[in-house]
Amino acid sequence: MTSRFDSAVYARRLAAAADATAAAGLAGLVITPGYDLRYLTGSRAQTFERLTALVLPASGRPTMVVPRLELAALGESAVGDLGLAVLDWVDGDDPYQLVVEALGGAPAATAVTDAMPALHLLPLADRLGVTPVLATAVLRELRMIKDPSEIDALRKAGAAIDRVHARVPEFLVPGRTEADVAADIAAAIIAEGHSEVAFIIVGSGPHGADPHHECSDRELRAGDVVVVDIGGAWEPGYNSDCTRTYCLGQPNDEVRQRYSLLQQAQRAAVEAVRPGVTAEQVDAAARDVLAGADLADFFVHRTGHGIGLSVHEEPYIVAGNDIPLAAGMAFSVEPGVYFPGQWGARIEDIVIVTDDGVESLNNQPHELVVVPVDQR
Repeated sequence: MTSRFDSAVYARRLAAAADATAAAGLAGLVITPGYDLRYLTGSRAQTFERLTALVLPASGRPTMVVPRLELAALGESAVGDLGLAVLDWVDGDDPYQLVVEALGGAPAATAVTDAMPALHLLPLADRLGVTPVLATAVLRELRMIKDPSEIDALRKAGAAIDRVHARVPEFLVPGRTEADVAADIAAAIIAEGHSEVAFIIVGSGPHGADPHHECSDRELRAGDVVVVDIGGAWEPGYNSDCTRTYCLGQPNDEVRQRYSLLQQAQRAAVEAVRPGVTAEQVDAAARDVLAGADLADFFVHRTGHGIGLSVHEEPYIVAGNDIPLAAGMAFSVEPGVYFPGQWGARIEDIVIVTDDGVESLNNQPHELVVVPVDQR
């Protein structure tokens, strides 16, 4: 698997970002290491005390400002293929002044990535003579709409995490700890083709009522409901994220009934996805099913989040977000119900908005997965 896309992909993104910058009335963008830089150039540079930044003027040649001792790292990105100017510097130089010069002077209307640390933002603002604005509004539209290469990577990530979930029942053995199960899942995530593990949640019994529980030394017991929420990065860095809920042995009537309602809520939300529908309408589709069964108070988080290079990014599927969905958007649909001190359940798929509806990237069964315990 390649660590980045073909350079033509990044060339299109840089051109689109420059056009969006000009349309926003900005002189340029300054992008330090993080997901925005990776999106625009394929660079996986890290943030250090020495400044590395992409300077993208609304018109003119983009420039990389980089410490000389970090120049070699640019070889892994598309910077060389794209013909970007490179201004390297050594200790004792003023890299922030180099940024100003690459912008063509000291423009007031400059935007910076929201990942820029204060360590770099404050001296840059001093050289510019004004505090920059955030580039989020400029880049969000570009990053929210996935291009075909991104969708292909997300599809492969989704299929890989489905294969991991298919293996999870063999790990869920009474007497093993959540941490034991998580270790097996981590190995499976890599074995099924991910380049790294992003996160693992194994919430058994009462721990399942904590949506962001990770794993612990609690031992699994017969009768436990177990929430398994897992994901990893598929090169060039696009993430999977999928949740299924398991039961060690046959569930009782309450678990069975409430899980069935959750399954209806998740299905209603997925079926609501299509271009023109707002993010909050998808959230409401799930929430209304649970509210009709007096379970609204047990659904304590948004219905979903965008996904791509970052596990959590825009668009957020939540009440109050009236952004219309558009073809190419990718996000989770993951309603859950949580009963403190007892148990919890969540069902999560990653979906892509298509021209006329929705494509789910996760296709493992949505039913409560019953793991036999009497055969072990």
